[in-house]
Amino acid sequence: MSDTDTATDAVPAKDIRLVITASSLGTAFEWYDFFIYGTLAASGIIGRTFFPAGSEMMQTLLAWAGFAVGFGFRPLGAVLFGFLGDRLGRKYTFLVTITLMGLATAGVGLVPSYAAIGAAAPAIIILLRILQGLALGGEYGGAAIYVAEHATAKRRGFYTSFIQASVSGGFILSLAVVLLVKGVLPPDAWADWGWRVPFLFSIALLAVSLWMRLKLSESPVFAAMKAAGQTARNPFIESFTYPGNGRRLIVALLGIAAGLTVIWYTALFSVLSFLQGPMRVAETPAQLITGAGAAMGLVFFIAFGALSDRVGRKPLIVIGYAATLVLLIPLFWLIGHAANPELARAADRAPVIVRGPDCAYDPFAATQRDQCGQVLDYLSKKGIAYTTAEGQAVAVSIGGMPQLDVSPPALDRALSDAGYNLERVTPSGGNIALILLGILGLSLLSGLTYGPVAAILSELFPPRIRYSSMSIPYHLGTGYFGGFLPFISQYIVAKTGDSYAGLWYTIAVVALALAVVLILMHERDLQQD
Repeated sequence: MSDTDTATDAVPAKDIRLVITASSLGTAFEWYDFFIYGTLAASGIIGRTFFPAGSEMMQTLLAWAGFAVGFGFRPLGAVLFGFLGDRLGRKYTFLVTITLMGLATAGVGLVPSYAAIGAAAPAIIILLRILQGLALGGEYGGAAIYVAEHATAKRRGFYTSFIQASVSGGFILSLAVVLLVKGVLPPDAWADWGWRVPFLFSIALLAVSLWMRLKLSESPVFAAMKAAGQTARNPFIESFTYPGNGRRLIVALLGIAAGLTVIWYTALFSVLSFLQGPMRVAETPAQLITGAGAAMGLVFFIAFGALSDRVGRKPLIVIGYAATLVLLIPLFWLIGHAANPELARAADRAPVIVRGPDCAYDPFAATQRDQCGQVLDYLSKKGIAYTTAEGQAVAVSIGGMPQLDVSPPALDRALSDAGYNLERVTPSGGNIALILLGILGLSLLSGLTYGPVAAILSELFPPRIRYSSMSIPYHLGTGYFGGFLPFISQYIVAKTGDSYAGLWYTIAVVALALAVVLILMHERDLQQD
């Protein structure tokens, strides 16, 4: 019998419930802190407030770049707090991380706008996102390991699946708080200062998290190692030198973290951006629909975490990745055609072709360098799909009808005549049901791969270096492959004019992850404690 099983067999059921509740709520609150930025970035508020005026697309991309920066620093947080977690203990390390996250999040709500303090505004925002990234780099590993080390092997997938569900819970909570505050304030007050309230609300969540986590005892596995003098002297170095750990780190990074993260972010943030952006769904309905779909999909994380205790972890990962490669684009097609049927029919019936000499579009430019770029910029802002072709002069063809006048007013009229509805829409009840069906399909794919992940990563690595060995590859994978997903996919869409083109990034990463899992991951890797 393993050390972990010996330690956890004696843990009373009521203590297990406290461990799961306190760890899961703390994780949900911490991810709320991290995601509230992304929720408001998707609505355009972050870009308009903290980044230079000029191109609307540039503001959007800069806001998502700020989102990605937080993810980029998660691996450094994993190194720092992983070292502390393996040396000093699981409990006190994730007390520090949640405190840092709560204070940094509240700080975002206090930063003056770009109009008030100029370039200092985005600089401060980036600094606070860095602090959030460092904190999150230590939080997830600590919470997942803490629960895993209280669970027997036969229940580990089920118990740790609540940690995975709480990550989605943080996203749902961020949407709920935004909708609540926006609902009780006049529109002008929300746009002026009300959007800051969700950031400041983090202080209340921090107080609840600290109160609950201070009631917890140290992990029995770590306590036993410390009493026996078996803790690692330098867990960071040992993570790379422990026999067989090199291959397991690659599996954790490329096979597990990268693949499941891009699926999860595509199922949540990409759906929200897709509805509010190219599909032109009104902001509040888009947030309500996405939040409702995500909430209904929570059951998949718990169900597949529990199922992994019975059928093994690897089969679910393989099935989830393979199904994603087949179903991702059809599910988004279903969501898109249900969200704005008129726009979808117009795009099918009257495709837009832009012709010009060396026609190119730079999403980062405040002003496009030529007329053709200006037309593409206009179409991107409107969410109109287009293709480009070579031509001697700049011209736009809509449904085969050439439009020599390519000024915005003329294009507005031509698109309207071709059936393009450029107004914000609210889907009908039946179409909302179809959108929710699509989101549930994406949630199922995410649950297959994300539900068992805390158990997988905890079981991959030996206890003495578990915090570091788990956190470093996980946050490299999620930080760089997942954190940059909104930015990369938005850039691909802007460059190509295809609302679905950004999904190819997700498909490429999942294909890589599937190959790594099939070749390098073995079920026997998951038997150690």
